[in-house]
Amino acid sequence: MSVTVHAVSEKSIAAKKKIGCGDILHTINGNPIRDVLDYDFYAADSRVVLCMTTKAGKERTIKIKKDEYEDLGLSFETYLIDRQHTCRNDCIFCFVNQMPPGMRDSLYVKDDDDRLSFLFGNYITLTNLPEEEIDRIIKMHISPINVSVHTTNRELRCSMMKNRFAGTSLDYLDKLAAAGITINAQLVLCPGINDGDELSRTLSDLSKLYPAVQTIACVPVGLTKYRDGLPHIDPYNEQTAGETIDRIESFAAAFFEEHGTRLAFPADEFFILANRPIPEASYYENFDQLDNGVGTIALQREEFFAALETSPETIPDTNVTIATGVAAQPFLQQLVDEAKKKWHNLECKVVAIQNDFFGHTITVAGLVTGRDLLSQLENVPLGDRLLLPNCMLRHEQDRFLDDVLLSDVKARVGVPVQLVSNDGEELLSALIHPYTEE
Repeated sequence: MSVTVHAVSEKSIAAKKKIGCGDILHTINGNPIRDVLDYDFYAADSRVVLCMTTKAGKERTIKIKKDEYEDLGLSFETYLIDRQHTCRNDCIFCFVNQMPPGMRDSLYVKDDDDRLSFLFGNYITLTNLPEEEIDRIIKMHISPINVSVHTTNRELRCSMMKNRFAGTSLDYLDKLAAAGITINAQLVLCPGINDGDELSRTLSDLSKLYPAVQTIACVPVGLTKYRDGLPHIDPYNEQTAGETIDRIESFAAAFFEEHGTRLAFPADEFFILANRPIPEASYYENFDQLDNGVGTIALQREEFFAALETSPETIPDTNVTIATGVAAQPFLQQLVDEAKKKWHNLECKVVAIQNDFFGHTITVAGLVTGRDLLSQLENVPLGDRLLLPNCMLRHEQDRFLDDVLLSDVKARVGVPVQLVSNDGEELLSALIHPYTEE
């Protein structure tokens, strides 16, 4: 195993040792280097020995003394150093399989990479990991690991994920837990398939791995209108969503009584579907599953009200519009209404954008497309500014899911467009402070 150096930082340790672009790194302290985890883990030592081959073909052994974790200054062609690991499953609920044709290539990539789980919090299924990769995770103590479990019924997991190894890969959970690796679990729930008694079984099985299993996020399946040829799955409705919340909370209450943590949490979307109030922030304990939409609304609400208490008594006349997904609109409107009680010269409306692109069962702001946004705001008076959740855009914050550019939206709406995160304090600040586009 070896990797090729793509760049060397100026004045770095590597530059001083005359390592150059195109040189090949074989081992660090005798350990083969194949990806970013190997490199970061072994290069962190204060004394390292690099075995390399120069671009000209000369073998080199380079001994380095440095501060622990001091960067060597090497970079490689890709962030992961090797290729990204993709999913081998064909899950009946997979959102990628529900994408319409003709979108950018990156939206069809099914990520299932344990390195990205550790580095960025992505969820993995464990189905494409060999035993030696689990051993490496344990050796390096890569923790936490985020796992898409879905069900602990092995036959059902194989059926839902359409992978004959999906059941046996659950054995890795026991091995990771025994080694002290923290696990955050995710359950994508499908009505009549892995909820009900199957959900109770899964919660019970995972609870036996506590405290290694730190949290369990229960998320309702997302269903777009592009499901031709895919297995039928019913969407959650008010009754089934409510029944699922009750089942999770019954388990969580009993677990809290014994261990002081609820362990399992319904996603915000379950409460919205069930027409139930979002719990208070304390319900979500440490907010460990925010990326799964668990506690996002409660945390934003708490942050917003805390900022409201310490905000100035007067603000300039303000007239803005917030556009968001259907699910978040009522909650953002409640926050805005509270702000209006303090500042009577604040004008703000919160517009819910229906998801015509993916279908009206998709209600989250992060899946609102640029074309839906533009078409539904066409005849809406926007005031002086338009606020948008930054989750509507890809990581680079330049385009929407349907490749509509943010710059095009700015040109079409005719007012400054301000991106805002889920942070409640940031939202309040965006509402009341003047904004100048960069």
